[in-house]
Amino acid sequence: MADLRTFNVVVLGLGFLFIFTAFTTTGNIEQTVVKSLKNGTFSGSGYHSLGIIYGVFSFSNLLAPSVVAVFGPKMTMFLSGLLYSGYIAVFIIPLTWAFYFTSFLIGIGAALLWTAQGHFLVENSEASTINRNTGMFWALLQCSMLFGNLYIYFDWNGRTEITDSSRKNIFLSLLVASVLGTLSFLVLRKSHHEEELLSEEEGQSLLSPSMTYKHRANTAMQDAKSELKTIVQLLKAKTILLLSPCMAYSGLELSFYSGVYGTCIGATAHFGEAAKGLIGISGIMVGIGEIVGGGLFGLVCKNNRFRRTSVVFLGMVVHFVAFYLIFLNIPSDAPVVFKTATQRSPYLTPSVSIALLCSFLLGLGDSCFNTQLYSILGRVYAEQSTPAFAIFKFIQSVFAAVAFFYSGYLLLMWQLLLMVVLGFTGTLCFFVVERMQNFPADLQED
Repeated sequence: MADLRTFNVVVLGLGFLFIFTAFTTTGNIEQTVVKSLKNGTFSGSGYHSLGIIYGVFSFSNLLAPSVVAVFGPKMTMFLSGLLYSGYIAVFIIPLTWAFYFTSFLIGIGAALLWTAQGHFLVENSEASTINRNTGMFWALLQCSMLFGNLYIYFDWNGRTEITDSSRKNIFLSLLVASVLGTLSFLVLRKSHHEEELLSEEEGQSLLSPSMTYKHRANTAMQDAKSELKTIVQLLKAKTILLLSPCMAYSGLELSFYSGVYGTCIGATAHFGEAAKGLIGISGIMVGIGEIVGGGLFGLVCKNNRFRRTSVVFLGMVVHFVAFYLIFLNIPSDAPVVFKTATQRSPYLTPSVSIALLCSFLLGLGDSCFNTQLYSILGRVYAEQSTPAFAIFKFIQSVFAAVAFFYSGYLLLMWQLLLMVVLGFTGTLCFFVVERMQNFPADLQED
């Protein structure tokens, strides 16, 4: 039984590794690819596409648990993987309507995929194995930031333009990876716990398959209504309101490191022929920062009352150092130029080493904020963790969507300033929440 559950967790991690090797690489390069298209009929924007994805994702999270309850996690993940693959395929033969339509679909698919993943992981874990299984899954997922971006570096290094043949080869490779990840979900096997529930359901209902699905749908809708009421109640809670700026900041910096910063590096004229290849290396460095930070702060650190505030403060400092170096090192028009390279000059002569150091710092800081937000929500709302995490993903995704929409219009320095203001506010509010949680303990000690 333990071997079957471990097998499922490993296959689950490998499936996400393949799918997100394709998707995270696509997100990192798509604005650069769109800018290089010679197709006069295509008028899409990579920033707008990512904005649509995160916007739809934020609202789809509210209904995703009901869909997973009806179709089951395995089939839901398979169908979601097909939507991811469809989005990747659009870049082989770009059409504006298909580009935005699949952006909308993948927003729904992402909500379904992550909800089903959490459901399936819990199903295949026990109290004694949940930390190990989560760590195994997380480690495989984070590797997705390495392989696709490494391919981009080797293929784009020395190129000043992205040719049609190069674009098609890249996205055909990414499509194959996404399809392999999707097909791997079909290999997942039902756990003993799931089989018991199914047999119990069949024994109680003695209904046809269509009636069984109808029964599941009715139950799922009742659960969805109950959870929605809980979410509305939690949104009024003082703790959630105070944590909202920190959640919002995590959305802004998510959009920046996952889609904007790589585009800025690729548009920096001073980097010359190396600029396009550096997008891949930048993505790898972000991934390394995420892995190092998650390992140190999510898995290694032991739980103590000072840990969360210390890690969040470190995350803020690390990000602010990165923002200052980016401000000095990257031209301010880098996010907004379209058909040309940057025209403005930064305060320093652009340095590849500084640019890649900032990529690492962005990943490290992101892991600081995310691990501690999950930690404090899990502690404060241990009995209401699902709606609490749904609120977190909702706020994060809404602000990521907003950031992607303004990224193509605001100069780099204003984008950095917005993140500094919200990051500082979010960190202060996080400190207040942590103090509120520790205050009863202080009274007991006295």
